[in-house]
Amino acid sequence: MEQVELSHGEILNQPGETIKEVYFRLTCLISITITMMDGSTLEAGAIGSREMVGINAFMGGGETTQTQYIVQVPGTAMRMKAQTLLHKFDTEKSLRDVMLKYTQAYIAQLSQNVACNRIHTIEQRMGLWLLQSSDRVASDELLLSHEFLSHMLGVRRSGVTETAHILEKKGFIRCSRKKIKIIDRQGLEDTSCECYGVIKNEYDRLLRFKAKR
Repeated sequence: MEQVELSHGEILNQPGETIKEVYFRLTCLISITITMMDGSTLEAGAIGSREMVGINAFMGGGETTQTQYIVQVPGTAMRMKAQTLLHKFDTEKSLRDVMLKYTQAYIAQLSQNVACNRIHTIEQRMGLWLLQSSDRVASDELLLSHEFLSHMLGVRRSGVTETAHILEKKGFIRCSRKKIKIIDRQGLEDTSCECYGVIKNEYDRLLRFKAKR
C-alpha cells in the first residue's frame, strides 16, 4: 500500500473502467455518483473513515462498475493494487470477514438512500448528508459549494441555497463561501430524517467501530 494525496474533483474511476486500484480513505471524502443520459448527477453513496473505494475489486478479476468515484473533500488515502486485495481476500479469512461485513453495511447504506431520496424532503436529506459527511471526515467544517451539493442531492442549486438558509436561520449551520460549518449538531439531527440513525447503527453493529470526533 502507498499513501497518496487526492485533490478536490479528482476522478478515481470512470463508469465501465476496470478497477485496477482500490483506496482506503484517511483524511479525504469521496462520493460515489451516477450520471444519467441527460447529464444529471446524483450521489449513490460516500466513502469515509469506515469505507473503501473499489468494493467490486474483490468480487472477481477485471471487475468494473457503472458508478464514478470523485473526490469531494481533498486529503490523503492509502492505495493498493486491486489484484493484491483480491489475492488477500481469497487467502486470508480475517480480511474476508471484514470485507463481507463492510459489503453488507454498504448495501444497507445504498438501500436506505434509495428510500430517503424518494420519500424525504430536501431539508431532511441535506441534514442527513451534512451529518454523514461530518462523521466521515471527523470535522464539523465541510469545504464544498452549493453547486456541488446540488449534484450530490440531485436537486437544483437554488433549492440547496434556500434549504441552507433555512438551516442557518434555525441556528444549525453557518454558511460561507464554499464552506458549511455545523453549529448545532443535535438540532441538525432532530431536523434530519431517521436514515442517519439507521445507517449509523448498521455500520456500528457490523463493523463494531465508532469513528472518533
